[in-house]
Amino acid sequence: MQSAAPGDATLTSQPFRSSIMQIEPQWIDYNGHLNMAYYNVMFDRAIDQLWLKLGIGPTYMKERHGSTFTAECHVRYLREIHLGDPVQISVWLLEADDKRLHTFEELRHATEGWLSATSENMSLHMDMALRKVAPFPADIRENIASVVKDHSAAPRPEGIGRNVAMPSKR
Repeated sequence: MQSAAPGDATLTSQPFRSSIMQIEPQWIDYNGHLNMAYYNVMFDRAIDQLWLKLGIGPTYMKERHGSTFTAECHVRYLREIHLGDPVQISVWLLEADDKRLHTFEELRHATEGWLSATSENMSLHMDMALRKVAPFPADIRENIASVVKDHSAAPRPEGIGRNVAMPSKR
């Protein structure tokens, strides 16, 4: 079983930071920038890295028959990313309950630091044998609660809770 160790240096009062990722050539669209679908691929890869730290990665699925499904996702595209741009994703685990995880992610240029996109997500814990939403096991819930507490000490990024709507006419 994979589990986050108390005091794991990668899970602190700072948001979780993914490894630095590179844009793959086939992800560039006819506009000459990263296609919108591949932002989600990179956000998902960063979440997978955090899930490993929480103890809910592939080994958890194989041995304990649990996983997560994304129930909702809101992506904002703020600045173009191009081939050759290194990126890194910060993930805040904002809230959690027995069955859900609320995350917020920022995709930034890894060396220049500017913000390219954000993603806010609600994930559900699944019992994969039944393929139904189910509570996290107690040990995993403890890992999650610890990270939520640690991440709550980090400054909150702009954009959490945004809705999609037309600008108001005044």
